[in-house]
Parts: sequence; C-alpha cells; structure tokens
Amino acid sequence: MSRLEDVQVEMLEKARELFQLCDKNEKGFITKVDMQRLQSELPLTPEQLETVFDSLEQHNKGYLTPVEFSMGLGKLIGIELCQGAGRMDHSRHEETFESGWSDDLDPADDDDDEEKRFCSMMEQLGAAQLFEDPHEIRELWARLRKERPELLSNFEEFLLRVSSYIKEVNHEKESMEQALKRKESDHDREVRCLYEEMEQQIKAERERLVCQEALRHDRSNLLQKELHNKEQELEKILYRQKKLEHQLQSLNSEQLETRVQNERLRHLNENLLEELEKSKWELEAVKGQLQKLQKEAQLEQEQKDRDVFRVSKNMQKEKQSLLRQLELL
Repeated sequence: MSRLEDVQVEMLEKARELFQLCDKNEKGFITKVDMQRLQSELPLTPEQLETVFDSLEQHNKGYLTPVEFSMGLGKLIGIELCQGAGRMDHSRHEETFESGWSDDLDPADDDDDEEKRFCSMMEQLGAAQLFEDPHEIRELWARLRKERPELLSNFEEFLLRVSSYIKEVNHEKESMEQALKRKESDHDREVRCLYEEMEQQIKAERERLVCQEALRHDRSNLLQKELHNKEQELEKILYRQKKLEHQLQSLNSEQLETRVQNERLRHLNENLLEELEKSKWELEAVKGQLQKLQKEAQLEQEQKDRDVFRVSKNMQKEKQSLLRQLELL
C-alpha cells in the first residue's frame, strides 16, 4: 500500500507539473490551446493533444480544472487518484517532484531485449507509428515493468485506448481529407464546367455584341439619313419661317394702318352717333309737334263735323218746314 501511495503521489506530482506547465498565466484552469504547451513534454502531435483534452474534458465546458486534469489522467492510466492523495504531506510532494522520473531510470538498463519487447508491445497495441518520439513512453513502461508490474497491464490498456482513439481520430481525419479531396475535385470539376459555360457565354455574348454592333451601324446610317432629311426639312421650315416673318411684318404694318383707320372710323362713328342722337332728339320734337298738330286737326275735324251736322240738321228742319209750307200751299 505504501508503494502504491508513492506511485499515486508521483503520478499526481507529474500531473501537477504538467498542469502548471500548461497554466502559464495561473488562471486555475487550462483550455485546449493551453494543452498545446505539452508538445515539448509529451511525444504527441497537436491533434493527439486535442484528442487527449477531449477525452479528459467530459462536461463540454471547454476547460479543465486541476482536479479534473489529475483525476482524468489517473483514470486513463488506471490509477484512481483521490482527494486524499492530493492532501498528502508537502515535503513528500517536494521529494517526489525533485526526484523526477528520469533519475530512477538508468539508461544502461535499457538493453536490446527490453527495446525489442517495448517495440513488440507497441506493435501489438497498434501504437508503433502513432507517436513521434516514444522515448518517454518507453521509459515509463520500463519503470512500471521494473517497479510496479501489476500496473503495467493498466498502462498498456491506457496506451491501447489512447492509440485506438487516436486511430479513430486519424481515420476520421483521413475520411475528412478524402471527403475534402473529393469536394475539391468536385469543386474543380464544377469550376471547370463553370469556366467552359462562361467561355461559351462569353463567345455567345461576343457574337451578340457583333450582331448588335452591325445593327447599331445600320441604325446609325439610317439615323444619319433621317438626320439629313430632317436638316433639309428644317431648312425648308426656316425658309417658310422667314417668309412668314416678312408676311407678319407686312401684316403688322397693315394692321397698324388698319388700327389708324379704325381709330378714324371710331371718331367718325362717335360723331355720327352724336348727330344721330341729335337727329333723334329733333325727330322726337317733330313727332311731338306732329302729334299736337294731329290732335288739333282732329279737333278741328270734329268741330267741322259737328258744324256740318248742325247745318245739316238745320237744313233738314228748313226742308221739313218748306215741305209743310209746300203742302199747305
């Protein structure tokens, strides 16, 4: 149990060291970008580091706390790191931290047989070509093999899961690259088709422009002819306008004379009206005198009629008296 606790403390210290290496700004958490600082410490590519980050980050928050980072690494390796391990004696942490991993592993012990076994194990796990520099993994494998062989299966299982996960990611990457290549080829084919269609359209447009230019030239000639005809018509209209202006001037002079004559006639008309009014007044006076004379003549005639009637009556009476006298005689 004491040996297990030592391994746990050592793994926890290594996790703390890796976390501090990522958390340069001391934010208290690390992101996927901060995880890329482990390229100098671990033989992993940026894509593989992103894969490890995704496997450790289970809540889709986009960051990892120190506890999540340590517990996640412990679960991946197969060692359950509890919070009690994190509260161990500080001096023991310092001792583990100062000792490091590389001091316990003697490079002279890495003989050819161990190298062959490690390569065979990596080939069996399918992780031989996944890591760029498997030196640190080989050192950790050799150390676990010597000191804690019961944890070697857990470490190999961790490598198997990581390698399988990386393979899946690489497979997806290759699939995406193939899809991108297919899309690129389809895009090139579409661009080529579009280019050919554009060339055909440009050719058709050029032919249409040539036809339009010919039609425009014919139309220009027709317009020039029409313009010449219009100019001739304009000259005729100008000649007619000048002629009309002369006629208008003559009419203006005639109109002026007519205006003078009209003025004279107006004065004459006014004089005639005055004379007419005067004659009308005289006629009214004569008419009044005539009516007066007619009344006097009528009275005289009536008087004459009365006189004649009276004379006639007297003559009748004289006649009757004469007749009586004649009868008497």
